[in-house]
Amino acid sequence: MKQLVLASHNLGKLAELQAMFSSLGVELISQSILGISEAPEPYHTFVENALSKARHASQHSGLPALADDAGLCVDHFGGGPGVQTAFFATLFGYPKSDDNNVRALLEQLEGQSNRRAALVSTLVALRHPDDPEPLIAVGRLGGDIAQSPRGEHGFGFDPVMVIPHLGATLAELDPAHKNALSHRGQAAQKMLSLIKDNWL
Repeated sequence: MKQLVLASHNLGKLAELQAMFSSLGVELISQSILGISEAPEPYHTFVENALSKARHASQHSGLPALADDAGLCVDHFGGGPGVQTAFFATLFGYPKSDDNNVRALLEQLEGQSNRRAALVSTLVALRHPDDPEPLIAVGRLGGDIAQSPRGEHGFGFDPVMVIPHLGATLAELDPAHKNALSHRGQAAQKMLSLIKDNWL
C-alpha cells in the first residue's frame, strides 16, 4: 500500500495527517485533488460519518481510504455541536468558517462558568469500499474553552481550546507538540498501529 486517499477537502487536516503518517511511507492524497466530491454525512455519530466518508472516497478513487470525522463536544451544550461542529456558526446567522465558529462559540458561552469541552477525532480506514473490517481509532482531548482566542498555530477551535495542565491553547503550542497531544494525534497514533498490525 503506497497511497491512501484522505476523505477530506480540509487542507489543515491533510497537513496534520500527512506529518503523522510519514513514518508509514504511505502518501496521503486529498480527495479534492482527485476531483471527488464530499460525501453525505447524515449520521449523529463521528464513527458513522467517518465510515460514510471513507467508503465514498474509496469507491470514487479505487484506493484504500482514510477518513476523519472530528468535532467539539461542549459540556454546556450537552455534548454539542459534535458532528455539526463545522456548521456551528451557521446556527447563529454567520457564514461557515473557522473564525465564525470560534466567534459563535464564545458568544454562546459568554457568562458561563462551565467551559469544559473535548475535541474528538474518529479515524476510519478501509482497504476498499466494501471492506467488512474497517479499522477504527478514536482520540479525545479534554480541556476548557478560553475567554478569547490565543495563539497563532493550528486551525478550527485550536485558539480557544485550553489544555489545563499546560495553561496554553492548542494554537499556542509548537505544531509538533500539538500533533503529539491532540485528539487527531491520538487517533492517528492508534491508527498507525492498526495499519501496521493488520495491513502491512
